[in-house]
Amino acid sequence: MKAVELFAGIGGFRIACDELGLETVWANDIDPKASRVYRDRFGPEVHVEGDIATLVDSVPDHDLLTAGFPCQPFSSAGKKLGIEDVRGTLFEKIVWVLNKKKPRYFVLENVKRLLSMDKGAHFATILDALSDLGYFVEWRLLNAVDFSLPQNRERIVIIGHLDKAPLTYLCTEQDLSGLTDRQMAQVGNPDRWSDIRDHSAKFLNWGMALEGRFCHANIESFSESKPFVKLDSVLERSPDRSFFFTEDTLARIRNSEVVNRYFNGVEILYNQKGGARMGYSIFGTSGVAPTLTCTTSRHYERYKVGNEFRRLTNVEYARIQGFPDHHCQGITRYDQYSLYGNAVPPQLVKWVIARLLQGAGRRLDSRALQCELL
Repeated sequence: MKAVELFAGIGGFRIACDELGLETVWANDIDPKASRVYRDRFGPEVHVEGDIATLVDSVPDHDLLTAGFPCQPFSSAGKKLGIEDVRGTLFEKIVWVLNKKKPRYFVLENVKRLLSMDKGAHFATILDALSDLGYFVEWRLLNAVDFSLPQNRERIVIIGHLDKAPLTYLCTEQDLSGLTDRQMAQVGNPDRWSDIRDHSAKFLNWGMALEGRFCHANIESFSESKPFVKLDSVLERSPDRSFFFTEDTLARIRNSEVVNRYFNGVEILYNQKGGARMGYSIFGTSGVAPTLTCTTSRHYERYKVGNEFRRLTNVEYARIQGFPDHHCQGITRYDQYSLYGNAVPPQLVKWVIARLLQGAGRRLDSRALQCELL
């Protein structure tokens, strides 16, 4: 099995593919720092640095295409410009490669906000473009915390395969047990699905699409969740003193409100008075970290560790995201934060790719047929 990695960053998908025995034959990113890390860690042979718009003709044949495609047009942290269609966007390059090379599978990753941007219009456009290529498309909202990573990081994963049968790779039978027979009857029968272009609301956290039609549902459980890991368990025990801001933080606390509660598994100790954003918060380490991002201001959030207060170290960022401690070695500490914050957790996408390669797809027509007979 051969893999291609578009928008490769520092190689989150590459680590997953290596561990599963896939050969990555081509990878690309435009960012010089991310590209340097990729070449340092995996070698220079397959990585091509540059604008994908000028390189699409160089993409070789492959079995699996992966991409953590740029989320700025879709993220709530961005300008919310979105897309009217895929033309003129970087996402268009993914569609172009899929259409030309027709790999058996693809796995894409993006932010949760993609499901709701502009009343679902942007996600509808993406589904329409992918399903029109002949792929059976499935998506699911996954959280890094379910893969033994100490971080509340919800990400939408979109997969595609060339089998036209209604198969789910991202849900087990136990996950689907909460759906009613009526829902299963619709899910298992694409003729009953809705037209993607007529949809004008937020998409639910799981669904499938084929040839311009889709179905979706909220799946509440994740039966393959791994053991919960607390932030405290991955902290460095004697970090450099330059990470500490104890005196400054104590002064900040005097103008803060006590919170002492958990939100999405994140322990919040204090909020600055009048501050609504997470950047105004001081966190504990008995829960998990909030979503790491590439935004510089977020890299200075304060955590109470013992009786002192400090920010997380670059090594801790690596651990929280599921990378080796010194994966970004050779890049400045300042830049490492953004590189890790922009990466895809290898453990999360490894689970997805493994299910595809193992043929773990479950047909969804059994209960539907039973319902029809009744």
